[in-house]
Amino acid sequence: MTSNAIVMALVPVFFVLLLGFFAGRFRIVDGHHVDGLNALVMNFAVPASLFAATASASRSQMIAQAPLFLAFGLTMLLLYFAWYWSARRFSEATRSDASLQALTIGFPNLAGVGLPVLSSVLGPGGTVQVAVALAAGSILISPLTLIVVEMNASRAGGAEMSGRQVLTAVRRALTKPVVLAPALGILLSLSDLDLDALAHACLALIGNAAAGVALFLTGLILSAQSFRPDWRVVAATAASDVIRPLLAVAVVYVFRVAPDTAKTTILLAAVPSGFFGILFAVNYRLDPATVGSMVIASTGFSVVTMAIAIAILFSH
Repeated sequence: MTSNAIVMALVPVFFVLLLGFFAGRFRIVDGHHVDGLNALVMNFAVPASLFAATASASRSQMIAQAPLFLAFGLTMLLLYFAWYWSARRFSEATRSDASLQALTIGFPNLAGVGLPVLSSVLGPGGTVQVAVALAAGSILISPLTLIVVEMNASRAGGAEMSGRQVLTAVRRALTKPVVLAPALGILLSLSDLDLDALAHACLALIGNAAAGVALFLTGLILSAQSFRPDWRVVAATAASDVIRPLLAVAVVYVFRVAPDTAKTTILLAAVPSGFFGILFAVNYRLDPATVGSMVIASTGFSVVTMAIAIAILFSH
């Protein structure tokens, strides 16, 4: 069961990722002009998927996932701030670059890798847990990054930002579809209102494309980048694939999270680096090469670390 779960989860992921990579490398699709696909993923497909998954959960299901939301959210936040501080102090990265790196390392690829892995290991019930974990990252981690990038972009002219400009940057970050959609979905679920079947079908039709298109887009963007295996990439891979799941172990132990929720939290934390950092870099016209190298290295090494995590946590 263990080896089959790994194969069924990771082979399709690498297939679609490589499909996008080779489509860009052989110029079937232009890897340097991805604004349209980026808008599709970040403004429509991923938000629709997050909203449909969270809004469709019953109130009792959503409340039961509160420990997962808090434990996973705390794990991501701790790693996010630790990397941001390290990047600013030791590599002299700009605020925008440091925040994008921290997002890439702190927020794993739940849509592309987490969902198929949890579905293979836990069955269909894993979808809600992945959606809650995605919502935690989208509500806690993504806005932090967007706020930093928005403020840094506004400060690029050399002038100090006014209080009004800071509030504008915060507003822009919090009203992004990828942030707003899961928050609204959770609120709808907690209100105990049912998502209309027709509305769910409409959202699911575009939302089902999220993981595949996002992976294809990631491969497409990476095809236009050079892989730069420097010390930051090595450190980022260790942080994503080793430190993050160990940090999750510490969090669930300290807060005495229930065993089943603890196992899910740790497995989700073992998922490799996510692609949001790359997509945000493209969206804000920043250099995605460093975060792209981090995603490539983390995804490759995660074959080993995720196999170990599944073998230890779900051997029976």
